[in-house]
Amino acid sequence: MPATLDEKSERMLVDEMIKKYRQSKARKAATSNEVALAERATRLDHQYFDGRARPTAVRWVTNQNKRWGSASLHQRTIRLSSNLLHTPEWVQDYVLVHELAHLVAPRDGHGPVFQRLLNRFERRVEADQFLAGFSAGYRAHANEQGETVSVAGFDDVEDESSELSESV
Repeated sequence: MPATLDEKSERMLVDEMIKKYRQSKARKAATSNEVALAERATRLDHQYFDGRARPTAVRWVTNQNKRWGSASLHQRTIRLSSNLLHTPEWVQDYVLVHELAHLVAPRDGHGPVFQRLLNRFERRVEADQFLAGFSAGYRAHANEQGETVSVAGFDDVEDESSELSESV
């Protein structure tokens, strides 16, 4: 640190460096885990939907901070926020199942068919509670740091002409 920095400027610089380090670490982890993520999505698709979702690609992304995940109906791809790398695997699986359900029932949005599909995930209520708590903690931490943040949530569906968005 330059000796001429005041304490507030030094703290801001350190916080920014930590933020960049964490983002870099998340990007590296995301890249190395994408093959495993695609395999998990395939396994979950077969487990919950008899292989009907058939995503063509599943990947982690670092630029998705307002959603936990998104599904492109036209391309049949799924993107998950790298923020989920800090959650238990069963929570990540829930988000994957949520996005897979959109591929299985593309015209239902979050309607009754979609809800029935998503209810197949045994820990759905617990996962929703975990994500709500995780979001609240993330928001509280950001507020302590004096930052304004958008917190990830559902949803999430993209088609050729529009994108639907709804926060939890």
